[in-house]
Amino acid sequence: MRLTVRHTTRYRYDTPLANAMQQLRLTPPHGPGQRILSWSINAPGIERATAYHDAFGNLVHMISSSLPIEEVEITATGEVETADLAGVIGQEVAEAPVRVFTRVTQLTEANQAIRKLAQLITPADQIAGCHALMHAIRDKVGYRIGVTETHASAQEALATGEGVCQDHAHIFIAAARAAGVPARYTSGYLHLEAEQESEAHHAWAEAWLEGLGWVGFDISNGLCPTDRYIRLTVGLDSRSASPIRGIRFGGTEENLRVEVDVLRAEGQQQQQ
Repeated sequence: MRLTVRHTTRYRYDTPLANAMQQLRLTPPHGPGQRILSWSINAPGIERATAYHDAFGNLVHMISSSLPIEEVEITATGEVETADLAGVIGQEVAEAPVRVFTRVTQLTEANQAIRKLAQLITPADQIAGCHALMHAIRDKVGYRIGVTETHASAQEALATGEGVCQDHAHIFIAAARAAGVPARYTSGYLHLEAEQESEAHHAWAEAWLEGLGWVGFDISNGLCPTDRYIRLTVGLDSRSASPIRGIRFGGTEENLRVEVDVLRAEGQQQQQ
């Protein structure tokens, strides 16, 4: 499937910024299940950006501005050819060793309730255990926007009983790591079907399973990623995998608006 993406992020400030620096992780990688046909980023200072790969292999563009600004608009656009691998990424060559993804962070720390969920994963059948974990989390935490705070922890989301894709992913990752299974947070894009309860800018989890390598689990939709998904970034949690991170000086209040469109490229036959 060929998918087109337009991802726009707008920041507006009540008073002008004196200075700002931002890390843009807005370029999806070539890899299993996806081939980048075209991609571009339009942002203030992008022509002077420093580009590098972070510890997790994400391509980062560092932009900065020293001029007073009241509004910043960042847009990533492109076309990606995808394939349905039933969520199996495999044993890709990566910057970080697999064992890094057993590290517990503030957002993925397990408590007694999460460790109980972790018991669904057994050494005898990790893949079945991860599927069971995915569905158990979705049963316990309903999908609802605006209930949890940005970067809420796995413990907070599970206790609330409602949340969004990043909350589902954090709980899965916390439980998987508690069971001794390396797991990472994945941010990306989703071409939505009518029955899917999520947004086009999406997040899911990936677990490292013996014999398979990395396998994706979209807890919010109760399935492994298909050709409707585009992987953008990976990290230990939503903070380290965030597509845009930065610091600013000035501007006492920030208004943020994000718009994401993921469409099928023109000229493709619709699936039956």
